[in-house]
Amino acid sequence: MTAKDNLKEVEIYTDGACSGNPGPGGWGAVLVYAGKEKELSGGAADTTNNRMELTAVISALSALKEPCRVTLTTDSKYVCDGINQGWAKGWRARGWKKADKSPALNPDLWGQLLDLCEKHRVTFFWIKGHAGHEYNERCDRLAVAETQKYKS
Repeated sequence: MTAKDNLKEVEIYTDGACSGNPGPGGWGAVLVYAGKEKELSGGAADTTNNRMELTAVISALSALKEPCRVTLTTDSKYVCDGINQGWAKGWRARGWKKADKSPALNPDLWGQLLDLCEKHRVTFFWIKGHAGHEYNERCDRLAVAETQKYKS
């Protein structure tokens, strides 16, 4: 048995929101471990929805104090496909260029996420947003509330 087999198991749920794209944005995350829940949220005055989706995942993974086995559920196809399809690793290997040589968006955040995925054992799952999933709806409420803080 390796040290990785003794990892704590954590469930993470994330969502991002943007009022206008770009515009004021927010993100929310719920971490579940051993029956306890922790909410995290934040935002930015001028951002994009995809940056908020990535920031939610990065912030949640960064909150873990030690390497963990993580089941991460998000409604962001961008985040799930970027990791599960290997796009982000490819972009980084090509100097943050897509296969068609155009620049990859959000390389600063993708780099952070890839580094965190090396620290933790993360499995990404996509779910349909706004479909009644308890934790996704909760993350959406957190994200939207953060967005409101930047509206005048």
